[in-house]
Amino acid sequence: MLYFDHSATTPIRKEVLVRMQEVESKHFGNPSSVHRFGQKSRSLVEAARRQMATAIGCQPHEIIFTGGGTEANNLVLWNLIHQKQKHVITSAIEHPAVLKVLKRLKEFGLSVTLIPVNKKGRVDPAAIEREIRPDTGLITIMTANNEVGTIQPLAEIASIAHKKGILFHSDAVQALGKIAINVQESGVDLMSFSAHKFYGPKGVGALYIRKGVHLQPLIIGGGQERRLRAGTENVAGIVGLGLAAELAAGQVQETRSHLDSLAFRFRQEFTRVYPRAIYNGDPEHQLPGLVNVTIPDVTSDILLINLDLRGIAVSSGSACSSGTVEPSSVLKAMGIANDLNTRTLRISFGKDNTHDEVATLVEALDDIIKRYRN
Repeated sequence: MLYFDHSATTPIRKEVLVRMQEVESKHFGNPSSVHRFGQKSRSLVEAARRQMATAIGCQPHEIIFTGGGTEANNLVLWNLIHQKQKHVITSAIEHPAVLKVLKRLKEFGLSVTLIPVNKKGRVDPAAIEREIRPDTGLITIMTANNEVGTIQPLAEIASIAHKKGILFHSDAVQALGKIAINVQESGVDLMSFSAHKFYGPKGVGALYIRKGVHLQPLIIGGGQERRLRAGTENVAGIVGLGLAAELAAGQVQETRSHLDSLAFRFRQEFTRVYPRAIYNGDPEHQLPGLVNVTIPDVTSDILLINLDLRGIAVSSGSACSSGTVEPSSVLKAMGIANDLNTRTLRISFGKDNTHDEVATLVEALDDIIKRYRN
């Protein structure tokens, strides 16, 4: 099976899995317990906190662990119900873990302004500045889009937000390990992460909270994670996240170079056999290894099914259910017509993919397109 869907999830690193198994079997103590079993678990959690902090350029006390990127986003967004300024500015291409939460929060008096993106999926910081109101309490813009890979101008947006005294949050779930992340340089106040996007375990994430930013808990109970996330910590998962973050950040330049080479090879070879291919996103501000390609002659559901039958996994920006294909809201926001929208694939390469595998993917696509064209 050839796997080209790393934006959906990544396989866990072998060294991460081995370390987690060791922790799960040998260090079962509750981190809140005062005896040596508990204190050993506590030391493991705090070591992982230091690893995560180093990976993104912050202090360990600015990291709290969550159940994933979605929970981290929810923790930030639900805090809006506790403050007077209930206007939020976000983009039209955010992940559902942001947009659906904001839609729900309208029931609590929240108002939301959606900033459009250009045809390459990039936000204009000036458009954000124009929409700021006296009651704006948060700006939330993702670091990089999960469907087309467009990287957003975080530092410019942060500068605008801070001039107005507004908090700036970014969903960076897709970014860690693919591009360098430094929260000090980007200027964000809050940033969300999920371990399974950088070769760690599922069900564990992290939220960066800049010193001086105060949040109310979403999950209430004990006093874990600075009283912001109650519940006994998932020690093995947190240890896995910490190690995965350390490895991802430490190898980011090597990984980026490899992913760029795979994406370049794919575009070069696929365009040669299929000149009608349309590539979506922003080539100048693009996540490495992510290719969003429109194939006008064949719908994405046919492509997905036939690739899967050949043992090749990719994905589609479109949502497939009950035999129908629904256009991607991200591609819609970029101005891509529905007919082309539903003929688009997302191919996301990973660190272990090879150039030979890329050649196999191109050959398979070429064969399927020739068979189903028109």
